[in-house]
Amino acid sequence: MSTDRYSMSFTTGSLFHRESVKLAALYLDLGDWDSVRHKVITDNLLQTRTLNTLKRVCREIISRLKTLNLSELKFLLETSHQEQAYLLWLAVCRRYRFIADFAIEVLRERYITLKTDLNYEDFDSFFNQKSEWHSELDEVRPATRSKLRQVLFKILREADLLSANNIISAAMLSQQLIDLISHCSRREILYFPIFESDLKRKAR
Repeated sequence: MSTDRYSMSFTTGSLFHRESVKLAALYLDLGDWDSVRHKVITDNLLQTRTLNTLKRVCREIISRLKTLNLSELKFLLETSHQEQAYLLWLAVCRRYRFIADFAIEVLRERYITLKTDLNYEDFDSFFNQKSEWHSELDEVRPATRSKLRQVLFKILREADLLSANNIISAAMLSQQLIDLISHCSRREILYFPIFESDLKRKAR
């Protein structure tokens, strides 16, 4: 059994694209995540119906954005809508190792072996495989597991890495984004469905 437990607390929401950009801008202005959290909750900047929802969504977004360094947060505000989505996908993968492993072992692996569809069965198979090494997955109730699967597929679609009919979409990373990611860890490029040959072409 693995002693490095998976965090499976990604049942909240989606990619949170618009909200994440707003909070990143606020952080660059205030320079402190506690100040960001306080302002978001005090002014209901995410315009949620209840305080509990506001706190939950705010906590989730900040936990993801905290995985990005200052250069990445600045790039998030300056770049295109598509590249913002890719960067937020990177943050999700950094926040949740289960999703990172899924991205490498299932999403990218299927793409580079020309199996371009991705279905719920692929998630279930991966989940069952990992549960042999991660006992915490056995504690996940069926309803929660279904929710986790639903949320992950929603995030993939919102990041434009999966089409509405479950076909994997190639990641069209700019050289600037590739350099930014590689500066921290070259391995993190593997979170995206992209051929190694395409990366080499871009590097020329």
